[in-house]
Amino acid sequence: MAPAGRSVFITGGARSGKSRFAEQHAKGSGKPVVYVATSPLVDEETRERIRVHRLRRPKEWVTVEEPLRLEKVLHEYGSPGRLLLVDCLSLWVTNHLLNRAGIDGERLCSAHDALKISEQLLGYFESVSALVRNTEADVILVSNEVGMGLVPDNRLSRVYRDLAGKANQMFARAADEVYILVAGVPLRLK
Repeated sequence: MAPAGRSVFITGGARSGKSRFAEQHAKGSGKPVVYVATSPLVDEETRERIRVHRLRRPKEWVTVEEPLRLEKVLHEYGSPGRLLLVDCLSLWVTNHLLNRAGIDGERLCSAHDALKISEQLLGYFESVSALVRNTEADVILVSNEVGMGLVPDNRLSRVYRDLAGKANQMFARAADEVYILVAGVPLRLK
């Protein structure tokens, strides 16, 4: 078995430059890149964001659209000499939460329900972060920093904020390098 590749975790607020920084990092690696897109196509705004992202990517990059099964992509494409760029982890967390809790959070009727779903998802996220750490390809993960704003006024948003924050901690802990982008400026944290 080949040694594990290097992993880089990149976070920051909305429109902070995370994706561009990750793409530049991937381009500079000199490795074949597999771009793992986690965003489902839900509306025209999303369609436009996806179009802009596609235009920025080099034509030789392989794009894999996978909103849920990141572990499947890591197993299938995680061979030595490759670089996997996952954009973005926070959407992947959203997809899993909505899949379990319902699109409007209808399965989060009580604090007990929210805790049960959160615990199940956190266990799964922990296993995927360990898989990232041990995959033979290099991996770059992009994720939004969502915990620096107001406390959301509804249970679904609070559960999401907490899950995203804890998932970010797991993946950052497993990463070799961690960056936060502020106003387009990358700051290396680890």
